[in-house]
Amino acid sequence: MNWLLVVVGAVVGAPLRYLTDRAVQARHESVFPWGTLVVNAAACLLLGVLTGALLAGAASSRLHLLLGTGLCGALSTYSTFSYETLRLAERGRRFLAGANVVMSVLVGLGAVHLGSRVAEQLFG
Repeated sequence: MNWLLVVVGAVVGAPLRYLTDRAVQARHESVFPWGTLVVNAAACLLLGVLTGALLAGAASSRLHLLLGTGLCGALSTYSTFSYETLRLAERGRRFLAGANVVMSVLVGLGAVHLGSRVAEQLFG
């Protein structure tokens, strides 16, 4: 039945990713993929909190399957990040493509670290 938890989380995460991406991107006239960066950062932050809570014994493995694997897995999107980076490079926007790679990695790592610190403070 673990698979059902993942599916339920993904059913929420996938449309949330799409809607958030569109809402963020609509606020910017830039070709930079801000929407994807935001959803990936949010997923990393939530995953950091969830993992920290799990390690502290404040969350169950079932909750981690539902929210971590299901919701965060569907909310974040490595394939869209890769596609958008490639499209920027193909259109001659190499600086923006490189900035997208660097920012996505640094923001993602920073968000998961921040999330784990938040969990440590809350549950540690």
